[in-house]
Amino acid sequence: MLVIFIEYWEVTPKATKHFSWVTDFTVTKKNVYQIMRGGRTRWKIENETFNTLKNQGYHFEHNYGLGEKNLSLVFAMLMMLVFLVDQTQQLSCSLFQAVWTKLRSKRALWERMRSLFKEFAFESMQMLYQAILYDVKFQPPIILYDTS
Repeated sequence: MLVIFIEYWEVTPKATKHFSWVTDFTVTKKNVYQIMRGGRTRWKIENETFNTLKNQGYHFEHNYGLGEKNLSLVFAMLMMLVFLVDQTQQLSCSLFQAVWTKLRSKRALWERMRSLFKEFAFESMQMLYQAILYDVKFQPPIILYDTS
């Protein structure tokens, strides 16, 4: 089996970085830079995705392996599904984008959503996002006391 190995060294005054790839692409002097950039871009996308899943409120950890009877795998797949929905909203839902811009981080957005979910029932995600965006104030519950 023939494979092609590409090696790239990035040398700057601050650091030296080494990258390598194995590919079955035909590599020439004309396309090696483009293939290297594609490999670096793919690595960056994967790294940023896992960084987001780990550090921005999704709580994705290395312990999401196969686990007992695959329960951890189910949790990981559900989290990936949520991440897909969030990515779709980031690209196409102006209301989501406005709420995210207002709160400045996904972690703050998820925390605000969780706090509202604990106290109120929303008919739609649109209603939830509008409540966050427009700082809708909810009336506290009316508690009737037995004064007898």
